Amino acid sequence: QVQLVESGGGLVQAGGSLRLSCAASGRTFSVYRMGWFRQAPGKEREFVSSISWSGGSTLYADSVKGRFTISKDNAKNTVYLQMNSLKPEDTAVYYCAGRPTTDSSYKHWGQGTQVTVSS
Repeated sequence: QVQLVESGGGLVQAGGSLRLSCAASGRTFSVYRMGWFRQAPGKEREFVSSISWSGGSTLYADSVKGRFTISKDNAKNTVYLQMNSLKPEDTAVYYCAGRPTTDSSYKHWGQGTQVTVSS
């Protein structure tokens, strides 16, 4: 199993920044890709960004391109999401997820961390 623990959420004013962290432990050798997803109240969970386990490949949702940056510290098995120029519509619970090498979907999930952006 892979355990994921997020941290770094909070309340910030529009235009501000936050950095989310996701620490991975357990069978991390089985992880192919790490991702960040978010779910706002009354909405479905949506993809935000992802990075390969090696850190060489990144993807972003159009809504966050140019504002969010995903990165990975291989020594710490930790994935980061740097969020700049935050908007009220970024308010959501943010989840870290891991996709196994043997699967096409994300199977490992963290508990989530709340991000609230005030206008």
